[in-house]
Amino acid sequence: MAKMLNDSVVARWTALILIALMMFFAYMFVDVMSPLKSLIESARGWDSGAFGTYAASEYILNVCGFLILAGIILDKMGIRFTGTLSASLMVLGAAIKFVGVSEWFQGTGFNAWLDSWWTAMPGSAKMASLGFMIFGCGCEMAGTTVSKSIAKWFKGKEMALAMGLEMAIARLGVFAVMWLAPIISNSFDQSVVAPVGFCTVLLLIGLINYIVFSVMDSKFDKQLVAAGMATEEKSPEDEFHIRDLGKIFSSKMFWLVALLCVLYYSAIFPFQRYAPNYLEVTLGVDNATASQLFSFFPILAMCLTPLLGIFLDRKGKGATMLMLGAIIMIVCHLSFAFVLPLYPHKWLAVTLIAVLGVSFSLVPAALWPSVPKIIDEKILGSAYCLIFWVQNIGLCLVPLLIGKVLQSTGGYLAPMIIFSSFGILAFIFSFLLKAEDRRKGYGLELPNVVKKDE
Repeated sequence: MAKMLNDSVVARWTALILIALMMFFAYMFVDVMSPLKSLIESARGWDSGAFGTYAASEYILNVCGFLILAGIILDKMGIRFTGTLSASLMVLGAAIKFVGVSEWFQGTGFNAWLDSWWTAMPGSAKMASLGFMIFGCGCEMAGTTVSKSIAKWFKGKEMALAMGLEMAIARLGVFAVMWLAPIISNSFDQSVVAPVGFCTVLLLIGLINYIVFSVMDSKFDKQLVAAGMATEEKSPEDEFHIRDLGKIFSSKMFWLVALLCVLYYSAIFPFQRYAPNYLEVTLGVDNATASQLFSFFPILAMCLTPLLGIFLDRKGKGATMLMLGAIIMIVCHLSFAFVLPLYPHKWLAVTLIAVLGVSFSLVPAALWPSVPKIIDEKILGSAYCLIFWVQNIGLCLVPLLIGKVLQSTGGYLAPMIIFSSFGILAFIFSFLLKAEDRRKGYGLELPNVVKKDE
């Protein structure tokens, strides 16, 4: 058989770096406002409810059905078209959000009209939420596209390692923005606009990266056609029919994975939005210090995720890792609720944050490489999007819930208990997933790398 482009170590890892950098910039933009919660409230008149609505807006259109459409687009149009579209939507949404939080927008007639319409939120929050909604469509679509791209380029190779490295690079964006956002803001006289503008430019660079990857992927597809492994019209993973969605919805394993996913991530990503402010309140520090402390959250995740990917590729045990990750998350959130307020020390906060990052390594590293084992390749894109769709329902509703609870109670005890309860439910579904895999033999506990003599 002729050597394919993805058989080249340099080519396939270059492809990974290009798409991982796009997600790195996306993750930076997702959390660019988290360290600025106190500042945006004082500078633009937001409150915790408005901030919660803004945080939830990233997922609203996805929950309303966009992610289902995104899955169909991905499986019908392929990774090149869908990835470029998703990166473009991220840039568009970021630009709208940038306008919404800018100083000059505050004096416009349009902002005055937004202020008068649905008075529960300032006009700047509504405009920022609109941009974040559009960005969210692109970001979630990009996440599924990247997963399918890696599954294509690393099939039969180091898939879990590649997915782990992509997640590690993306999470480095959380670390970077927790440090950079306050620094950039302070450099521009406590500006909210400067950090948002900086991350918007980075998203544009991410779009360029994906276009370069698309050129490489086009060459790869031509090789597949020449080798008789694909037709001119479609590569193997792109052959899709709408009726195939029924196969996904009828799969018990799909629902176990999707429910585990929504419960686990509902205790992680919404927590990220409020964590810097939680540390401000609990430790009595300023927002820059709180953001820097929370920046240690992805550190162990960044280091461990690739190593866990190697372990999964060589040894397996994916379902077991899901259970362990859920247990660690439960312990951490209960400690945030009851232990840290009693012993408000920075070293304890950093320890809990870093250990939570271990959980954030175990679960995603095991979860996403497991999906190709339970879903046919030609509907893999739709499966990822539907999992993300279920996940986005939680990610949309939970920030709203936390914002309202925080506004009514004035403290973080109840929100942390809510996050802990999600972890308990996630553990239950991880246990059910492992039991179902044992009965049906999907191979979630088996290694990913296929040996040449097999």
